Amino acid sequence: MSTVNLDPLQTMDHLETPKAFRKLYYARAVFSIIWVLLVFTFAEKNTFITNMLFIIYPAWDAFATFLDIKIDNRESKVPQYVNLAISATTTIGVLLALLKELPTALIVIGIWAIVTGLIQLVLAIRRRKLLGGQWPMIISGGQSMIGGSSFIILADSPTMGMHSLAGYAAFGAFYFLLSAIRLTLGNKKNKH
Repeated sequence: MSTVNLDPLQTMDHLETPKAFRKLYYARAVFSIIWVLLVFTFAEKNTFITNMLFIIYPAWDAFATFLDIKIDNRESKVPQYVNLAISATTTIGVLLALLKELPTALIVIGIWAIVTGLIQLVLAIRRRKLLGGQWPMIISGGQSMIGGSSFIILADSPTMGMHSLAGYAAFGAFYFLLSAIRLTLGNKKNKH
């Protein structure tokens, strides 16, 4: 026998989750756009700012993943916790790598992009049935794995690697923006 859940708090959570993901996706898109602009502005002019941008990028991903965990109330959060741990570890790894040289930091970022891209791909496939609007995230996860490989290959040419990383972040912004728009349109469609 099935029962109807009339708990208003659970109903509210169900209605608020897509809205919260939409806001998070928009925030991630805006952050990435600003980050890309800063990279293109400072990459060849200011080593200190470039290094800070390298550190900030995985740190932001860790923070955004923490927010994702707080929002997500319907599924196992193991992939997000793994992603959070990987991004936090990568932030420390990039900091330590920058003490040596920029190419080493590019390799650390490359490995991070490959691993987190795989996690994103798996998570987006799982969320597709629940939320819809995940195709951009599925494509982005696959592209992240390819991008990570390019950072490793281009590590010996830091300027090219940095521009490749900026392009990767720009595509990330695009995919987060697409997902946010898709969730916005899906929500309007469900209201009618």
